[in-house]
Amino acid sequence: MSKLINQEIDSLLKETSRSFYLTLRALPSGIRPQVSLLYLLARSSDTIADSKGGSTDQRLQALEHYNERVQGRASTLPDLASLTSLQSNPAEAKLLENAASSVACLEQFSTIDQQRIRQCLDIIISGQSLDLQRFADATDDTIIPLAKEEELDDYTYRVAGSVGEFWTYMSLEHLFEADAAVEARLFETGVRFGKALQLINILRDLPEDLRMGRCYIPSAVLTEHDLEPRDLLEPENIGRFRPLFDGYIDKAAAHLDAAVEYIGLLPHSQFRLRGACMLPVLIGQRTLTLLRTQNVLDAENRIKVLRPEIKQLKSKTMLALLSGRRSQKLLDVNRSA
Repeated sequence: MSKLINQEIDSLLKETSRSFYLTLRALPSGIRPQVSLLYLLARSSDTIADSKGGSTDQRLQALEHYNERVQGRASTLPDLASLTSLQSNPAEAKLLENAASSVACLEQFSTIDQQRIRQCLDIIISGQSLDLQRFADATDDTIIPLAKEEELDDYTYRVAGSVGEFWTYMSLEHLFEADAAVEARLFETGVRFGKALQLINILRDLPEDLRMGRCYIPSAVLTEHDLEPRDLLEPENIGRFRPLFDGYIDKAAAHLDAAVEYIGLLPHSQFRLRGACMLPVLIGQRTLTLLRTQNVLDAENRIKVLRPEIKQLKSKTMLALLSGRRSQKLLDVNRSA
């Protein structure tokens, strides 16, 4: 891949991501361009899907046409000018302005890499489109919940678990080999790795989503706890919500444990790859600790790991990579902190 293309991708990523950019920077050169481009393409499609002010039909149509271009079934992109003008974040507007050059970057890769990127993005966009359709009538006055647990699991797979698969494909094709048993386990834990990160985002962003009319906590589960989506708008209901919410934290933590196993399956010689995997796990573990101890229903107190602590975790990761045992110890200590 040309140095110019790398620089273009890197510049856009740095402006549109915060903690995940650190992960991309840590990746080995053999897979960093592929993973970075997939992330960039997915951020572009996510910006299309989340454009505030555009009608649902307009965004769905733009997503479909965008995907057709990425898949090579169309020669041009949809006209994104109107959606670009709706962006309040200049970096996201820039993403859409540069969509054509981002898609053109695909041609710099091998046929198999192009195929993997397209397959994964197709799955991601299917999740984004399903989300748009599901919440088409959602407003701050009309909260629409998912219906059942299977819908939540399916969504986390489409928009993030599939990335764990892609990451593993890239690693096995460009960085190292594994026997059949290890390979199968890498794919299984890789999917759970992605699901963990998405589920954590959903739990953390619960107040913001509710105020947009979106509830990712299924109605079937809420009913079991004598709750309705609107009850989650009131911070004083955290006592009633806490047992249910802690169950989802436990589920996310179990997925993160699978991510720790994933890291343990990677060859020790792949220290950059292990480091790139460790940082989001450490941030995820810390986020779950905050979610357990703070009131997630309080929209005035957004729960997140602050930048100084992320920098500390990054430094600890770099030191721990000098020893496989120290890496495992750091993950274990951070999990119980």
